Amino acid sequence: MDSLKSEDRSSLLVVDRLSVNFGRLAAVSELDFNIQAQEIFGLIGPNGAGKTTVFNAITSAVPLSGGTIRFDGQDVSRLKPHQITAAGIVRVHQSANVFPETTVREHVMTGLHCRTATSVLGAVLNTPFCRKEEARGHDKAGELMALALLEDVQGQPASSLTWAQQKRLMVATALATRPKLLLLDEPVAGMNSDEIEEMLDLVAAVRKQGMTVFVIEHNMQVMMRICDRMLVMNYGRKLTEGNPEKISQDPKVIEAYLGYKQK
Repeated sequence: MDSLKSEDRSSLLVVDRLSVNFGRLAAVSELDFNIQAQEIFGLIGPNGAGKTTVFNAITSAVPLSGGTIRFDGQDVSRLKPHQITAAGIVRVHQSANVFPETTVREHVMTGLHCRTATSVLGAVLNTPFCRKEEARGHDKAGELMALALLEDVQGQPASSLTWAQQKRLMVATALATRPKLLLLDEPVAGMNSDEIEEMLDLVAAVRKQGMTVFVIEHNMQVMMRICDRMLVMNYGRKLTEGNPEKISQDPKVIEAYLGYKQK
């Protein structure tokens, strides 16, 4: 702990020399970065740079080959996926894998269940505490549906929603778990300009509520608009890091994306 840098001590997430190998393939090599509380932090890079593997490592979807991940002062490098969620890290995947037959309200409510305090026996007996908690859950679900612009479709099955609505539903369901860090994997992929604006408004509202957001996205214009800082990866390693203006003017970034050096 004493070896941590001063900026790392104040960070919500600290990734130190992270490495992930698949056999002889080094998907991520000795990657370092930190994310501050209430920050929108972006991760970009060409296809195959290792971005998704970083998310997988943070959420314990793949084991680490080296390095450590600290979250909110705790070493989470070896925790199981459900323990990562309990610690306050929740990921929204690129694909909107909704529960098709549940209504939108029911879908959001599923996210609340991981924080419920009612025992199994209490639920079976439908105790006053259980009923009170259920009522609070419905209120919270209503707030999240309003935030995600889903109030008008709350009684519809999730499968009937548009792609953009399903993506916002996944965000609302993730928010129901009360995370401290929200991981968004390509949140605006496949959306038109109006749908992108709706998603960006949702992300801004999430940050306004005090949450920290970590985003992977290929749409550079979107990343330049919403991110406070960005990390650029290439071939599994950090290429550079900084604010959007610095990143957009970095010759190394331009070369990585376009394949040629600036003269």
